[in-house]
Amino acid sequence: MPTPITRRTALRSLAGVAALATLPRLASAPASSMKAATESFRQSVCRWCFNKIPLEELAPAARDIGLESIELLDPKDWPVVQKFGLTCAVANGTMKIPDGLNQLENHTHLVPSMIKRINECADAGIPNVIVFSGNRRGMPDEQGLENCAIGVKQFVGEAEKRGVTVVMELLNSKVNHKDYMCDRTPWGVELVKRVGSERFKLLYDIYHMQIMEGDVIRTIQENHQYIGHYHTAGNPGRNEFEPQDEQELNYGPIMRAIKSTGFKGFVGQEFIPKRDPFTSLRAAVRLCAV
Repeated sequence: MPTPITRRTALRSLAGVAALATLPRLASAPASSMKAATESFRQSVCRWCFNKIPLEELAPAARDIGLESIELLDPKDWPVVQKFGLTCAVANGTMKIPDGLNQLENHTHLVPSMIKRINECADAGIPNVIVFSGNRRGMPDEQGLENCAIGVKQFVGEAEKRGVTVVMELLNSKVNHKDYMCDRTPWGVELVKRVGSERFKLLYDIYHMQIMEGDVIRTIQENHQYIGHYHTAGNPGRNEFEPQDEQELNYGPIMRAIKSTGFKGFVGQEFIPKRDPFTSLRAAVRLCAV
């Protein structure tokens, strides 16, 4: 009689086959093939996390690692990265995190400055520009939604005409940005719905939303149509996310979840390296190339 195959035996065999199948690809994939490996989203890096490195040095190194963008730059820096064949996936907007669109008095100067920045982005071929809700300062969430929608609607028409997407970032109000209003995905999604434009979406920061909500993969799967950009970082600590057993976010499955939604935009690396910056960045890019 042949030995019966148990469920445990079958699973162990399948796991071994799967692991062997992946070894050659992972071991042989050079940094230059990262773009081809993803066949979906592209990768970027946030300038502020590597601001000790001159941009003229960071840009060619990022390109050689396999990145296509350095983001969160002002207009004066765009030509620098473009000189090295990179883009700026998300430009800096014209507002600071605490002082955003939820305060009506800010609209007087933010609306015209954002219209100008949107046009600057369009002229330079920059696809996205960032905005912020601002801090609550005792304001009810519903009032904040109404005020932000009023503000965004005054410049999103220009974004529609010029083909630039405005993204509002989801940030945690527990650790890094106390009192920030756009600190949960449902609030941000509701704002996107009220604005009602394909040129206004969320910047889903995985690190920040892990702190506030958790359940990252399910949230991405259920709300991907409202998300225009992603940021990464390890938690706790906002550092790099290797080795994986030292932090609670498992970026392989998260990146596969993003890829499965059909996302074609950018995932921006926004972690603070603890070792040699380029070693950390290369490891993160490799891990996210799914």
